[in-house]
Amino acid sequence: MTNKNDVNRKVTLKESRKNETRLENSVLYYSKQLTVSELSAILKIPVSKILTFLFMNKKILNLNSTLDDDTLMLICLNFNIDLKKEVAKDALGAFDLEKDQPKDLLPRPPVVTVMGHVDHGKTSLIDAIRKSRLTSKEVGGISQKIGAYQISYKDSLLTIIDTPGHEAFTAMRGRGAAVTDIVVLVVAADDGVMPQTVEAISHAKAANAKIIVAINKIDKPGKDLDKIKQQLMKYEIIPEEYGGENIFVEISAKQGMNIDLLLESIVLLSDTMELKANPNRYANGVILEAVLDKGEGAKATFLVQNGTLKTNDYLVAGSVFGKVRRMTDENGRVVFEAKPSTPVSVIGLSDVPQAGDQFISLSNEKQARDIANQRQQEKNRLEMNKNSISTFDDLINPKEGLENLNLIIKADSSGSAEALKGAISSIKHDKVKINFIHVGTGNVTNSDLILAATSKSVIYAYYLRPDSVIRAKAKEMKVEVRVEDIVYRITEEIESIVKGLRPKEYIQNITGVAEVRKLFKIKGLNIPVAGSHVLEGVIKRDQKVNVIRDGVVIQKNKRIASLKHLTEDIKEAR
Repeated sequence: MTNKNDVNRKVTLKESRKNETRLENSVLYYSKQLTVSELSAILKIPVSKILTFLFMNKKILNLNSTLDDDTLMLICLNFNIDLKKEVAKDALGAFDLEKDQPKDLLPRPPVVTVMGHVDHGKTSLIDAIRKSRLTSKEVGGISQKIGAYQISYKDSLLTIIDTPGHEAFTAMRGRGAAVTDIVVLVVAADDGVMPQTVEAISHAKAANAKIIVAINKIDKPGKDLDKIKQQLMKYEIIPEEYGGENIFVEISAKQGMNIDLLLESIVLLSDTMELKANPNRYANGVILEAVLDKGEGAKATFLVQNGTLKTNDYLVAGSVFGKVRRMTDENGRVVFEAKPSTPVSVIGLSDVPQAGDQFISLSNEKQARDIANQRQQEKNRLEMNKNSISTFDDLINPKEGLENLNLIIKADSSGSAEALKGAISSIKHDKVKINFIHVGTGNVTNSDLILAATSKSVIYAYYLRPDSVIRAKAKEMKVEVRVEDIVYRITEEIESIVKGLRPKEYIQNITGVAEVRKLFKIKGLNIPVAGSHVLEGVIKRDQKVNVIRDGVVIQKNKRIASLKHLTEDIKEAR
């Protein structure tokens, strides 16, 4: 017999021909790139015939070569076939999820993430919230196993996500996971706005999350609350008392001061957001974290965003499928269902998914397996072609008109960063809007690369030199990092981009990198000698060098007066 609840939870999965590459009435419909061999099979034209035609048109390819849109059109025209590109749908493949009706939507708990600068009290605040809201019998069972938990405040449930950092927060969003409704930004009263505070603001805004400011450590001497509010206003975080929309709460996490006031503010803000979901349907949501457990196999923390996840449901998460064999909450207790905004640890997956992968529960295993296989094939295809696109070339020559130019500015000092932002802001264009996703100081970090990748931004590093690890990572992630020491070159380049022109290229070739290991003093010399180890390339005598400390250029275009190996004069060091 069919369970009544299962009938209520059912979601119609409509068969769709979108995303299916096919030939109908001499029209080729496609939504993804094809290889020569795939095109041959669909058109029923021998591979040799296609390759010969391409060779005659000065295109030397093989049967595994991927065809771009222009080449595909050229082939189809030659063989009297029309071409129509369809908009690719989500990797759920050939299915459309039925949309929820307004009458089926019910209120759901808000999902809250705590962010801020290191040592400003994020962990202390999370601990204070947990201890103040959990019953005495639950306190002993507190576990950090699933990185998320629910608390109750005045008959309202709140879901708190304990994220490992801004990078993970943005990496999840980059894979399509709009996880957080509200960000609690923790700022220390005795320290003020710091680089990671600014970074957290940029990440929260990029995720379109509401921001509540928790000014922590108000019990400490040296606090200046007005100064902190003035600092935050520079980043468009404006207190309600000044006519803004951001709630500010003064707390002491260590002393437990005003924790209830902060929770009440979260509840009030979530009420105005009118957060809703449909619990009477098959579940979908996002993976918060995943591990391979020696005893239990693939194990993942699921955040249910819509529907209800139940034990024995089949599901697909990213390119992984499985069956919910067991669910546990943050205290390790077995649960049999998880409603919207509920985090649970799930066992029963075929492999370990990625944090940020989206999941959906389905009615049968075959459906889940087929969708997972299709996603894996698409993932493999993207891996094969990941170097086929140049981010900057796409920016200069967009396939569609450029409407937004997203920028991340990193500079050697806050004064330089603000001056560069001001110079760029003066550039005006009728059709292209320049957006500053993040403006900060210090060298380019992995967090900057992730933010740039997810927001499709170009990074400008002013008077900085990213190290080889960051340069390699940027190339792998297809993030454009433009290194420059002259403001007008940056503004000229951006002016050219918004006008649709190719900017001038200023190329600086790095021939070698060395690290100073020790300074020596030599009699008769007033300056120290730098004992160095060559890390990359070649260092030559009489060559000009930049001296870099913590990624910041502190000396520029200085000539090497002499080069020695032990006591021997040498012309170069490798």
